Amino acid sequence: MTSKPTQAGPAVPGAVWLREPRPARHAPALTRERIVTAAVAVLDGSGEAGLSMRRLAETLDVHATSLYWHVANRDELLDLALDAVFGEIDLPAAHAAAWRDDVAAFMGGLRAALLAHPWSAALAGSRPLIGPNALARSEFVYTALAGAGFDGPDLSAAAAAVSHHVIAAAATETAWRHGDPATARRALNDHLRRSAAHYPTLAAHAPSLRNDWEDHFDRAAAFLLDGLAAHGGHT
Repeated sequence: MTSKPTQAGPAVPGAVWLREPRPARHAPALTRERIVTAAVAVLDGSGEAGLSMRRLAETLDVHATSLYWHVANRDELLDLALDAVFGEIDLPAAHAAAWRDDVAAFMGGLRAALLAHPWSAALAGSRPLIGPNALARSEFVYTALAGAGFDGPDLSAAAAAVSHHVIAAAATETAWRHGDPATARRALNDHLRRSAAHYPTLAAHAPSLRNDWEDHFDRAAAFLLDGLAAHGGHT
């Protein structure tokens, strides 16, 4: 009979990344990789609310207790699945000549990965991003921004501005794409026009609100990168 590994002390956010993976014990081999792949599939199909240890065990055709050899709880599953999404962001073998090209490529790649997994953007804003895939992408962005002249607290703040913009934009787009986005947008525009006395600027620009998500993202990213270029001092 498989038992849960002993957990000492209170749960630590991101704890799954702070210990070595355990070897497989079952045949066919139940590995962390198989568990993560199945967890991502469940999340893609049913969202965060649909993921449980029991549901995942059924998907893998194993007893739920078998999962605890590899993961301590559902929170660790979420951390593992989220890092797998970050692993879908392609990184070039070498940095571009211009730091801005590197950062823009990262932002586009992160947005695409988060939108491909609708549950991931909201989760990325609430979980510690310290898995190996997330850290590798952070290293890439930090290196690019260091080349732009940022260091110390400014470097951390610049990197946070980049990632926070993408995560928030993807979370917002995912929320608006739920159901019928065109109908929701028309309803919002109608509401703003009816309430023009209270929201005159919003009402005047209502037709352009969230009309083209990719264009909206690219414009906002350009504003952000322009600001970073002005502050960092290098183009």
